[in-house]
Amino acid sequence: MRVLKITVLAALLVMAASVAFAGPTYDRVMSKKVVRAGMSNQGIPGGFIDENNEWVGFDVDMATEIAKRLGAKLEKVVVNNNTRISFVQTDPPKVDMVLANMTHKRVRDEKIDFSITYFFDGQKFLAKKGAVKDVKDLANMKIGSMQGTTSIVNATEYLKKLGNTKKVIGYDGEVAMFEALRSGRVQAITTDSTILLGYAAKMPGTFELVGDFISDEPYGIGLPQDDSAWRDAINFTIQDMWRDGSYMAIYNKWFGPDTAYPFPMTEKIELWP
Repeated sequence: MRVLKITVLAALLVMAASVAFAGPTYDRVMSKKVVRAGMSNQGIPGGFIDENNEWVGFDVDMATEIAKRLGAKLEKVVVNNNTRISFVQTDPPKVDMVLANMTHKRVRDEKIDFSITYFFDGQKFLAKKGAVKDVKDLANMKIGSMQGTTSIVNATEYLKKLGNTKKVIGYDGEVAMFEALRSGRVQAITTDSTILLGYAAKMPGTFELVGDFISDEPYGIGLPQDDSAWRDAINFTIQDMWRDGSYMAIYNKWFGPDTAYPFPMTEKIELWP
């Protein structure tokens, strides 16, 4: 009888623990049939509000397709460069995945998990057309970037090599950074090239990308730490999308040669047999 009581007590404790602590992300998404995706609403063309006041972009379409293939409804959540990591660190996480121009860095991997690379970008500079004849001209210019990004770190190191010892000015988001360039408060801005292409397209013929890539920026989908079932589900879905052509259909919708943001695909998604 005593053994039975101990067994029942142990079972009750396990049940209590399961109620007190949220289950893995995969189990929660599959049970509720809702996946919460953190995305930018200023990151043209990844995620932004268009002229019809609709939230659109490459990341939005990717998140929509991933949710559909998982049999879940997509719930969109706004994140920025300062919240995109913390939103998957909370317990329970505020979002289940983050698609927001986030480069997979080892230092970030210490805080959250990442999917395989789902987008390949690199960092460049954007300036008014004709303002930079040679990249060495950047040595004497005021440069802007975004707070909380690897871009500002990369730019600082690159500019030091050119002899520019001025502090790179950090702005809170893409809109503020681009406005600083448009208004002349800085002479060039720098971040991932597709973001620069997106904002340059707002004023055709006014701005141009400058120089070669100064870094590689492999984007990963940010995920809650230590949930391999959820990470596998996301990875398998990305790979299936690549195999059946739906990934490239989304890619070409936003970055094809006839779009406002032409950016040829030069890499391949990692595929597992």
